[in-house]
Amino acid sequence: MAFAVLSLLITRDSRKNTEDFARKTFFRKYESVENEFKNIEDYQYLLRALIQKDGLKNYKDYSAVLNDLNKKRNLLAYSWYYSYDEASGKSESNSSLSDIFKKNGNIEQSVPLKNNGSGHFKDLLITRKDSIYWMSYDSLVLPGKNRLYYGSTVNLDDLHQYFINVDKNSNTYAYVFTKEGICITHPEKKYLGKSIFDFTDIKAKDTVCSTTRSGYTQSTAVSEYLGVEVTRFIKPLKTDNFDGYTVVNHVNFIIDENIYKVKTYTVYIFLAALFLIVTVFILFQRAANIAYKEKEKIQSEKNLLLIENEKMHKAEVINQLQQLKNNINPHFLFNSLNSLYMLIGINKENAQKFTMNLSRIYRYLIVPPKENIVPVSQEINFIRQYMDLLKSRFDEELSFELVINDQKSLEKRIPYLSLQIVTENAIKHNIATIDQPLQIIISIEKNGIIVKNTWQPKTETVQGEKFGIDYLTQIYEYFRINSLNISVGGEYFICFLPLME
Repeated sequence: MAFAVLSLLITRDSRKNTEDFARKTFFRKYESVENEFKNIEDYQYLLRALIQKDGLKNYKDYSAVLNDLNKKRNLLAYSWYYSYDEASGKSESNSSLSDIFKKNGNIEQSVPLKNNGSGHFKDLLITRKDSIYWMSYDSLVLPGKNRLYYGSTVNLDDLHQYFINVDKNSNTYAYVFTKEGICITHPEKKYLGKSIFDFTDIKAKDTVCSTTRSGYTQSTAVSEYLGVEVTRFIKPLKTDNFDGYTVVNHVNFIIDENIYKVKTYTVYIFLAALFLIVTVFILFQRAANIAYKEKEKIQSEKNLLLIENEKMHKAEVINQLQQLKNNINPHFLFNSLNSLYMLIGINKENAQKFTMNLSRIYRYLIVPPKENIVPVSQEINFIRQYMDLLKSRFDEELSFELVINDQKSLEKRIPYLSLQIVTENAIKHNIATIDQPLQIIISIEKNGIIVKNTWQPKTETVQGEKFGIDYLTQIYEYFRINSLNISVGGEYFICFLPLME
């Protein structure tokens, strides 16, 4: 029942977090669209200032320089001009699109956009060679009744591609339409220049955002582009020279898929915990039976008091080590579950990898060795999986390196979980940030293993500070091997673990 309640709570929080993520993605997408529209508008103001200052005199040079700068800065708008000499009837232009201003221009290929903004620029949608362009222009009367048209042009395909590249991994797509409903950006090219009320189920009431506290409307709809259910956000987009709306659609099946994964992971954790409890109970029963038989044997061999006393002493030491080890495993499990809980809400893919690593690690932890001694190669395989799990938690805040200088040392033995204890001790007592990552280096040498980590201790006191070190010290003392050596050298905290034959 506890795991069922936990699953419901995690599912609810996961849906809420995913909806919050969709909302944040909407704002990020909207801001990118708004900023680009403002950039285009600022560019138009710059063109107007240049024209009013010098007329056509230097504008040709200005236009060429500005277009070169736009290419280098990856700006979408480019400038153009069209001048007409009333006396001679001659015209001059630097863009083929500007021929619509000729007396016999093909004006039927353009769609005017209504604009009552303070910028006083006129806007057209022009179709040329399967491409649609958004042209903003103004005009100036020159001496001799000559007229100069100038402005900026944006390829709508390039404009939409720009919005896609702003946030490629957000599971959303956006488009913009004018106040009259004319679509000027869309991932489906055939919808450009069409009325959004013809190819979507958007109603006029969906654009009434002023009555909402948030300043936008949110609803569930079927995507006209993907054919799946989406959460649709609509928010007004207003500048000095544009009055319209931005629509951001977030795919809903991503949300449902993530919630399903959360439920599946919760079931896996429940089964793993149940298996662990049953296994521990069976091991406890076996240990109890062994202890009972050992007690009967001691009582039956009263003539060997000295030997039996030694056995009792040995059993006592092993029991102490077992108690220390039993303290490590739950501590590690709870830390891992807490990390998994936080990671599920942040990065679902890393949470999946985290769960698989946690499963492999607990296969190693479920059945401990008899005398708490294992081959070095076995501990190395375990620490690799353990560090992969930690990398899922810390990402760039943690750096791990394994160096094997002596292959024969892999056949020797070390205390069970010794590498995990030393690395966990380094993470527990040292600062690990992106600006100041914690570096851990494990070197396999002929006579021992050197574990180094950058020495950047935390200022606050950490509970259980000497638990793991005391555990390793007792094991080495029990096997009458020189105790492990701990020191601080330069920028590193160094721990030397002797090897056993």
